[in-house]
Amino acid sequence: MQKVKLFKSLENDVTRLEHEVNDWIAESGAKIISLTGNIAPQSERTGASTGGMGDSRYPPSDIVLIVLYESE
Repeated sequence: MQKVKLFKSLENDVTRLEHEVNDWIAESGAKIISLTGNIAPQSERTGASTGGMGDSRYPPSDIVLIVLYESE
């Protein structure tokens, strides 16, 4: 039977997301049919400064992964 699994994270935490997805695949034994992702564009923050080190006018974007899989 085909099923869907969603994963959500932020662009500044991609490594954790990779580990989460890979751990889930290993633990579930799922047969992956398709893995699709999307990163949401972000709007400029109003009133944010633009000059400092580590200072950003944009908040981190959301990342969504959609996994289509078959369970055993």
